[in-house]
Amino acid sequence: MRQLTEEETRVVFEKLAGYIGRNIKFLIGNKEQPFVFRLQKDRVYYIPDHVAKLATSVARPNLMSVGICLGKFTKTGKFRVHVTALGVLAQHARYKIWIKPNGEMPFLYGNHVLKAHVGKMSEDIPEHAGVIVYSMHDVPLGFGVSSKSTSEARDMQPTGIVAFRQADIGEYLRDEDTLFT
Repeated sequence: MRQLTEEETRVVFEKLAGYIGRNIKFLIGNKEQPFVFRLQKDRVYYIPDHVAKLATSVARPNLMSVGICLGKFTKTGKFRVHVTALGVLAQHARYKIWIKPNGEMPFLYGNHVLKAHVGKMSEDIPEHAGVIVYSMHDVPLGFGVSSKSTSEARDMQPTGIVAFRQADIGEYLRDEDTLFT
């Protein structure tokens, strides 16, 4: 496990800033319990500093996972956020969409968020911004990218796509064989 390089840190922060914006300072600015970013194989982990120091005593081949897996780097150097980062993203989310109970199951089966399923949404969502999808009971279900701004989404047909799904908690069951390997 090693620290991220400057370029890797920039790529990770740009991707996370798409979902949480300026709230990214809360990820790294906690003085009481500092957190660090570490790279194990091609996966980026968000770990309390004292746990990261303890993890250095474990050999790399023996260390499978530690902390919260935010995502992984692809072979081309791009960063993909995993569903395991949902807790961190939801805690500091900038743009939110709440879906009705009749839209939860289609979303959790891997479909996009339709206008007919939207219960409410943040007022100022721009087009192509990262959004966190919640149930009407404020349970984070996943995240994606808005297809239209909030004002444009209000005028859409009920079958129009409001947000493109990127990850949802249904992946824990659908992709359990490959999620952590």
